[in-house]
Amino acid sequence: MLDRTDKAILNLLQQDNKMSQRKIAELVNLSAPAVQRRIKRLEETGIVQANVAIVDPAKVGSPITLFVQVAMESERTDLYEIAKRSFIAAPEVQQCYYVTGEADFMLVISVRSMGDYEALTRRLFFQNNNVKHFRTFVSMDRVKFELSIPLD
Repeated sequence: MLDRTDKAILNLLQQDNKMSQRKIAELVNLSAPAVQRRIKRLEETGIVQANVAIVDPAKVGSPITLFVQVAMESERTDLYEIAKRSFIAAPEVQQCYYVTGEADFMLVISVRSMGDYEALTRRLFFQNNNVKHFRTFVSMDRVKFELSIPLD
């Protein structure tokens, strides 16, 4: 279980994961070695899953973000697993969620052009006989993009 200090450390890391352990220690009133031990434990237990750079897709040539609902024909587990593996293998698929409701999966996709998206739909959806239909929503503006998890 996370204590108040763990949550304070996580909040700081979510704001800036390059912040020095010495600075974090000052802000949470611990020694730097104690902060280092806590961060190591948070990483080892999988609470901190990765330390990554967040890249602006438009500035690296992938300005189009799409949200795609995918409905499957059959609910057979093996066919779902095949779809999941294809979504995971496609680098354009930034996020994939298995969801409830009218769709079975919700994908967040980043592409350079609509032509690239069309090619992706052929690979992921039209070549998969278990895809019943898919529905695409094109983002016109990224109003908010936040990856940090709210902690008390």
